Amino acid sequence: MTDGTSSPGRAQQAKIDPTVPHSARVWNYWLGGKDNFASDREMGDQILAVMPDLVDSARADRAFLGRAVRFLVAEAGVRQFLDIGTGLPTADNTHEVAQSIDPSCRVVYVDNDPIVLTHARALLVGAPEGATDYIEADLNEPDEILRHAAGTLDFGRPVALMLLGSLNFVVDTAKARAIVTRLLEALPSGGYLAVAHPTAEVHGEAMTEAVRQWNQAGSAPMTLRSPQELAGFLDGLEVLEPGVVSCSKWRPEPDDFDAQQEVSQFCALARKP
Repeated sequence: MTDGTSSPGRAQQAKIDPTVPHSARVWNYWLGGKDNFASDREMGDQILAVMPDLVDSARADRAFLGRAVRFLVAEAGVRQFLDIGTGLPTADNTHEVAQSIDPSCRVVYVDNDPIVLTHARALLVGAPEGATDYIEADLNEPDEILRHAAGTLDFGRPVALMLLGSLNFVVDTAKARAIVTRLLEALPSGGYLAVAHPTAEVHGEAMTEAVRQWNQAGSAPMTLRSPQELAGFLDGLEVLEPGVVSCSKWRPEPDDFDAQQEVSQFCALARKP
């Protein structure tokens, strides 16, 4: 953005179709946000009628992000993050969590939704000691992402690659694995991969039907993957305990009662040796 405003320019407006639901805006609606259109709310309600637990999945995914980033900064010593598929800003974004622990952390967000671009100013307000940047790019173009991210991140030092709720929009699994492999190639030893992905492992047919309805009306098709398929993205990495699990069960806090219930979003955190 060059005019210093949060209003979309004409080019962005031309790419936004408010009549077509978009995953980032539906997710925003489920998290209680206001950055969504009537079509997003209608689709969100339609899917919740089939799978009401998806609100819990959205919240558990956000909580996993917070716990993973806190671990990466406070315990693993990571100070750089490449967050692809960031979606619309809500509470506890990656840079907010990381820089609350160490203000020198550097974070690059990547998304291809023009509405997310119009909210870049919200994402770009980070600690002055660190850096927070935004790239408008597509997960299907990893080389382009890495080229732009190198302007903010030092790929000679550990970087945490965050792929939360994004790989499910690369329907072909072989292609998705190739993208992850290419991105991981850019990370030095000591880098990390955090993934979260929807699955039918918990709610079976209801989750499958929810995705079918989304694929009929949504702006981008998506797919479900099993925990075993999710583990395939971690080949060659050191997977941290507790492994591939429901987001609600990844290192929950002692007083986190949500950990008693599995959600349809599974996750993992792994280190590049």
